[in-house]
Amino acid sequence: MAEEKNLDKGESGDSMGSILQFVLIIIAINITYVTLTTIRFILMIKGMRVYASLLSVLEVFIYIMGLSIILDNLDSYWNIAAYCCGYGVGVYLGSRIEERLALGYIMAQVIVECEYQGLAGELRDAGFGVTSWLGEGKTGPRMVMMVLAKRNRQKELLNRIDSLCSNAFVIFEEPKNFRGGFWAKKVLH
Repeated sequence: MAEEKNLDKGESGDSMGSILQFVLIIIAINITYVTLTTIRFILMIKGMRVYASLLSVLEVFIYIMGLSIILDNLDSYWNIAAYCCGYGVGVYLGSRIEERLALGYIMAQVIVECEYQGLAGELRDAGFGVTSWLGEGKTGPRMVMMVLAKRNRQKELLNRIDSLCSNAFVIFEEPKNFRGGFWAKKVLH
C-alpha cells in the first residue's frame, strides 16, 4: 500500500513535469513565431520584400508546428494560456529586436535660435545630411534644419544636438522613400 502511494506520487510528479515542459515548448514556439512575424512586417514596411519573403518561409513552418501542437492539445487551459503568453512576449520581443536593428532612416526637423548657426556645419562634419534655412518663430528668427540620418544613429544625433544646443526643438519622422541630392547617392551606393 505504501508502495502504491509512492508510485502514484512519482507518476504525478512526472506528469506535472511533462505538462510544464509541454507548456514551455508552446511558449517558446509562439515567442519565436510572433517575433519573426513582427520582424517580417517591419521588413515589408521598410521595403525589404526579399528578406521578408525569405523570413516568411521559416515563420510559416514554425506557425504550423505550433498550431498543430496546440490544436491537438486543447484539453488543457494551461496550453491555451501558454499560447497566449507566448504571443504577447513574441510581439514585445519582435519590437525590441527591430528597435535594436534600427532599419531605415529618420528625418529630424531641428529648430534653434539663430545664434546656433554653426550647428548645421557640425552635424555635416559628423556625417549627417543637413539642409538649413532661416525661419521666423514667435519671438524672432530661427534656424531650421532638416537632418537625414540612419535610424541606428538617432540617439547619437540627438545627443550631439543636445550638447551643442540644449534648447533645440526636434521632431523625428521616418521617410519611406527619398531620392535625389548628394546624400541619397551616398546612401544608395
